[in-house]
Amino acid sequence: MSDTNQAKPPGLRRRAREATLTLLYQVDMGVPDFAAHMEHYFSTHKMPKKARVFATQLTEGVMGKRKEIDEALTKVSNHWRIDRMNVIDRNIIRLAIYEILHVDDVPRNVSINEAIEIGKLYGTEDSGSFINGILDRFQKPEAPVADDQAAT
Repeated sequence: MSDTNQAKPPGLRRRAREATLTLLYQVDMGVPDFAAHMEHYFSTHKMPKKARVFATQLTEGVMGKRKEIDEALTKVSNHWRIDRMNVIDRNIIRLAIYEILHVDDVPRNVSINEAIEIGKLYGTEDSGSFINGILDRFQKPEAPVADDQAAT
């Protein structure tokens, strides 16, 4: 008989998101050579290749789009300056916004739910509700309608 109360190990994408959070946190703490640090991280933290590929995609994506992400975050974070947010919460939110805007095979609600769960796991007791509140206000901008589509 199996024990249904036993915790299920995290899936590949969850592990990738957790690795991304670790790497983004370290960037915020001032890692001088990020590329070398990321290489070192993956050499010392073994994970399945698919998780590593997804983590690399997410990490490089957030880093490459950080200005855009922070502008979007600023618009929805009423009364909270980004630099005053908890470092963990800030990077979880950045990751979720990146996924919502740029990762087409992850539904918005999955990105938000994952962010909330990771926040509960690694943040403060208020992180889950804080992350939920910020991401609830964030909406993916609609793609512009082409002129020939607008006429129909």
